[in-house]
Amino acid sequence: MKRTALLLILSFAQILNFSFSHSLALSVAAQTLTSPDGRILTIASDDGRVSLGITVDNRWLMGAQLGLETVVDGRKLSVSRISGKARTRRMSEDIVAPNYRQAQFRVEWNEQTIPLSDGINLQLRAYNDGIAFRYLLPQGKRPEENLVVDEITDFNFPQDYKAYVPHSTNEKKPEAMAFQATYEEAALSQQSPTLAFLPLTVDCGTARLTLMESDVQDYPGMFVQVLDKWMAGKFSHRPKAFDYYPWRRQKYVTDCEDYIARGVQHTPWRIIGVAREDREMPMNNLVYALASPSRIQDTSWIRPGHVAWDWWNDWGLSGVPFKVGINNDTYKHYIDFAARHHLEYVVLDEGWYEPKSGDMLRTIADIDLPMLIQYARERGVRLILWTVFNVLDDQLEQACDKYAQMGIAGFKVDFLDRNDQEAAQMIYRIAEACARRQLVLDYHGIYAPQGIQRTWPNVINFEAVFGMEEVKWTKHDEKDMPRYDVTFPFIRGQAGYVDFTPGGMRNATRADFQPIYANPITMGTRCHQLAHYIVHESPLTMLADSPTAYEREPECTRFIASLPPVYQSMQVVDGRLGEYIVVLRTDAQGNLYLAGETNWDERDLVLPLADLLPAGSSFDAVIFTDGGNANKVATDYRRQQCTLTPSDTLRLHMASGGGFAIRLQR
Repeated sequence: MKRTALLLILSFAQILNFSFSHSLALSVAAQTLTSPDGRILTIASDDGRVSLGITVDNRWLMGAQLGLETVVDGRKLSVSRISGKARTRRMSEDIVAPNYRQAQFRVEWNEQTIPLSDGINLQLRAYNDGIAFRYLLPQGKRPEENLVVDEITDFNFPQDYKAYVPHSTNEKKPEAMAFQATYEEAALSQQSPTLAFLPLTVDCGTARLTLMESDVQDYPGMFVQVLDKWMAGKFSHRPKAFDYYPWRRQKYVTDCEDYIARGVQHTPWRIIGVAREDREMPMNNLVYALASPSRIQDTSWIRPGHVAWDWWNDWGLSGVPFKVGINNDTYKHYIDFAARHHLEYVVLDEGWYEPKSGDMLRTIADIDLPMLIQYARERGVRLILWTVFNVLDDQLEQACDKYAQMGIAGFKVDFLDRNDQEAAQMIYRIAEACARRQLVLDYHGIYAPQGIQRTWPNVINFEAVFGMEEVKWTKHDEKDMPRYDVTFPFIRGQAGYVDFTPGGMRNATRADFQPIYANPITMGTRCHQLAHYIVHESPLTMLADSPTAYEREPECTRFIASLPPVYQSMQVVDGRLGEYIVVLRTDAQGNLYLAGETNWDERDLVLPLADLLPAGSSFDAVIFTDGGNANKVATDYRRQQCTLTPSDTLRLHMASGGGFAIRLQR
């Protein structure tokens, strides 16, 4: 391979007349690594600065300029050259993935560890669906005092490709935000220079490249700034001073060190996911695969489930004989609703303790938590408590001990709104402490998952999405939710779980939608909402509307409650980024679940079931499709029951902002 690969580099670079910043293709120090299937080629060079080049199917699509500045035992070190040759080795791993989109899967890769200057090594892997790299750092005599002053990871592109970039929503402090933004869909040269976060995708024509990261345990997460055809990596410096917002006692950074990380053994994995077709994108498993293995030996206690939730519907009960609010009667009503529909959990969101106090060890006077826990236990329901990240962290051992002993199932932890080294350390520290008490976690107000769901599988959901809460205050001409709904599964979905909080029963067409805080409505049809429960990977999935709304819609409520929160396998049957998506999932009993969503464009699909159902099988099907008047009345839907076999063909129409959802049972 060595000689032929080098000839390929030279001839291909000459054919394209590609000018890579430091003549990468002509470097005498160039080293090559190909994916197991031979379709992805990565080239490492040190002509002036260590660089990577990436070709996919014989086409050069991306370069990466690399650098690292560290301090080890008081001595400044920096990456400036490749100091030796690396040997390629072929590797594979069979991964068991509890509560993940695939119960188990296999990954294969080729790997090199390339010696760099000053004792730093570059670990490089090529998979069939992407590449990954990280630095291995010398430890010296006092590893805990070693510093990473800066990391230079910049990406460049040979053409002005279209990109899908989520930018920060905080102009004054761009590194401090909730990681909830729609995508700016524009050519690289037309992108805003505002700081952006991962994952993001660049459409290179023959392939879609998605930037992600994994195993970010002890290091800041990566931001990028798009500058013409360059993406410059940016990293938060380690905090050294904080203050608190008074309303929730939420901690925020007021001053930083002059370095980004301390006591680091290696940097996180930087990932460039590669997909030749849009429908391959949601199936990329590299974030999960590159994370550290599970630190929980027995995961049988980690119970996914559906959640009756209060906040989105603003505790919106009606027709009840008590004053609705954050009180015992209200939560008993939510518990009764959950029990009737065999939902596993109820969340007590913000307000069960006084947020301003920053003390989650004391409830407000209107909440008798031991009584509610017992009331729920008798009905087969468990409770999850909302809190703020730093509030839980400040009382971590006491809170975990107290609430685990009381019988609380876990915590919904909110408002991290940072991505620095201390934030990463915090979320791992919380996960470990909760795992010791068999407590589950829903991480809200946080960056996208970076592999912690493999390392600590008691973290069973993440936000980092422009979710349903946004419709409470967003006009449709400001943010296009149906388009976003069929965009983020391809991009953000690659990173893993998504706490989108679906299930709104008040639905509106594009013409009728308006933001309403207390009685929120959704953009798109009822079936668009039902489809979320199958399209999204969400082991702890909310029923965002109120029990009152669901009891008025028994058919839809029974259907949602009947869907598994976790599936055994996933297949993207069809789809185009930003247009539509069709997903097929399978449960442990061999039952199938098929759903699709579209943007504001109406769409007709023809799905031959011979391509989807096992030969000789027969399924009892429940089919929810947009009703004949759904373009005018978005709540209109049609429910059918029938028997389906591989000889059948489904012909499905999705209305504007529409969808469909199908359960097929053996």
